[in-house]
Amino acid sequence: MNELDFSGRQVLVIGGSSGIGNGIARAFRAKGARVAVCGTRERGADYSPDEGSDLDGLDYVRLDVSDGKAIEEFNPAFHALDVLVLAQGAVIYRRGEFEMEGFRKVIEVNLMSLMACAQKFHPMLRAAKGSLIIVSSTAAFHATRGNPAYNASKTGALGLTRTLGQAWAEQGIRVNGIAPGLVDTKMTKVTTANPKRLEDALARIPLQRLGTPAEMAGAALFLASPLASYIVGQTIVVDGGLVL
Repeated sequence: MNELDFSGRQVLVIGGSSGIGNGIARAFRAKGARVAVCGTRERGADYSPDEGSDLDGLDYVRLDVSDGKAIEEFNPAFHALDVLVLAQGAVIYRRGEFEMEGFRKVIEVNLMSLMACAQKFHPMLRAAKGSLIIVSSTAAFHATRGNPAYNASKTGALGLTRTLGQAWAEQGIRVNGIAPGLVDTKMTKVTTANPKRLEDALARIPLQRLGTPAEMAGAALFLASPLASYIVGQTIVVDGGLVL
């Protein structure tokens, strides 16, 4: 028996159009799952490989998770769901999160939409006795200079993972999370494209390199598989040792 075979399973990765979410979506597809991904752009063709996007073999659908009503009215093409991955994320640099408009915008995407999406697909996950995986960040374990909303939202995501894990376990839904460290995506370009910042960041990582979306995907495959059948409410840190 191959515990990492997801043939015949339906997976939805919200925020799966690029970055970590896209890496997770492609990993499930490679293991046989039918995978739908959500992004904010009108069409999948609006994303390019230069942005870390590879939508080949994935079912793309537009969903703006900053709009709570859009989540409520979202009508997926599938009628059953085995794995839901919430990988949506937003960040505002140049101290924009210290303004309340920016703070609210980031919290809406990074935290409020997690609960909205979890509730939206709760009936399908309950019917399938499925798995919910919430992508947070190592930012939940330390201060992040200049980004109070990002930090607060990712810290909140850890608490939400624990609490939904406890609440839904008796229904057969396993809720867990992943906390990525510094991963090479378009969201981290503010660090990776700045030689001095990158040097300083790598100096704090014991493995002395950036992580990849594929490495985050390994944790997601594990958490959604029978190998993790007794794991509930936990967030696995995948950071090359950064928070040590």
